[in-house]
Amino acid sequence: MSSNVNITDGVKILSGDRLIEGVKVIPLRRIPDERGTIFHMLRATDSHFQKFGEIYFSTIYKDVIKGWHQHREMTLSYACIFGRIKLVLYDERKESPTKGSLVEIFLGQDSYSLVVIPPEVWNGFKGMSEPYAMVANCCTHVHDPLRSMRLDPLKNHIPYDWAVKHS
Repeated sequence: MSSNVNITDGVKILSGDRLIEGVKVIPLRRIPDERGTIFHMLRATDSHFQKFGEIYFSTIYKDVIKGWHQHREMTLSYACIFGRIKLVLYDERKESPTKGSLVEIFLGQDSYSLVVIPPEVWNGFKGMSEPYAMVANCCTHVHDPLRSMRLDPLKNHIPYDWAVKHS
């Protein structure tokens, strides 16, 4: 088992030896011109597209943590369209070959990517930019709070410390 292995820019494997089974990190296209910028996110023709349930946008203030959440059936597709976040994933699925793996993914202007998170993977994110960051989620199901679980971001069994790491 390796620690702090960089797979690609912005992705760190904290425990385990590879990215969590079923998680995809897909670099996205930005098309700037003198009028502004187009930010691609997800197309029905993309190989990683499954189906459309809903899309929503979530703002998060600097140093605030939104997490932990886990969805039973829903696949999430996150992109940070403004600012910067630290997204953390923890695999606790009983039958997963990456059970126990913990991953940090930094998303934002310097690492504009789509992260596809399969059902039952714990996830949370922390705002890293002023005044806030904005995350888009195009998920496969309409959100149903009865089909998801939540944990306190700081008091739980997940082996992760949200503090800034100095290396």
